[in-house]
Amino acid sequence: MEKSVKLDLEKRANEIRLLSLEAVFSAQSGHPGGSLSIAEIMSYLYFYKMNVDPSDPKKPDRDRFVLSKGHASPGLYSALALKGFFPTSEMKNFRHKDSFLQGHPTLDKVPGVDMTTGSLGQGFSASCGMAIALRQQKNDAKVYVMLGDGELEEGQVWEAAMFAAHYKLRNLTAFVDFNGLQIDGDITEVMNPTPIDEKFAAFGWHVQMIDGHNFDEIDKAVTEAEKDERPSVIVCKTAKGKGVSFMENNYKWHGSAPNKELYEKAVAELGGSL
Repeated sequence: MEKSVKLDLEKRANEIRLLSLEAVFSAQSGHPGGSLSIAEIMSYLYFYKMNVDPSDPKKPDRDRFVLSKGHASPGLYSALALKGFFPTSEMKNFRHKDSFLQGHPTLDKVPGVDMTTGSLGQGFSASCGMAIALRQQKNDAKVYVMLGDGELEEGQVWEAAMFAAHYKLRNLTAFVDFNGLQIDGDITEVMNPTPIDEKFAAFGWHVQMIDGHNFDEIDKAVTEAEKDERPSVIVCKTAKGKGVSFMENNYKWHGSAPNKELYEKAVAELGGSL
């Protein structure tokens, strides 16, 4: 990947983090940790990889994205706003009464959202349905889905994994946000889903494990996924709360909002407001 492209994507990832924090701070509610950890992947998908058009959010040949870990909606909303699906100023209304930007993505209210999610595991199943439907329609669009590592504790995830492998859904690529933490702490202590790579491989998936904050590795993995006949999963090693010193690798920021002092500190660490 060219240096100029990476620099632009890094800038977008930083903007996604800033907007995500603004949303959670304004609402005094939300999930910052897992929104910050997926910023590079969201930047890569929406500003480099996916075929999407803000002027025509429902165009039939668009690529689809499903945020199966729906509580990380600030990360998705920020990418959509920066892409032009709606004004970035709407992020200040996140989780406010009458706002269309609620705590979990809603298909019929938010432009650019392809699936309503929130109940963990269900978004993954929906992405499988999208992938097989597109194939039956002879539509070459791709389906991308983001899972949380704690979400892998849901049995429905593995039913969907079995389905995708059985029907050889090569147009489906899953990302796992492997930050190692969930709302109650370390995933290996709550309900250990590891080794994630070996489990998906056992279900018949093409598996890669990468640094989820490295654009070269993200791009290489997606390129390799497109060459394989199987559904692909990219297990992304990330840091929860990435970019903010007091949030990084701290499970307490899974679903907590910063006060004014900490918000200003976080914004300063990320290089200032947009």
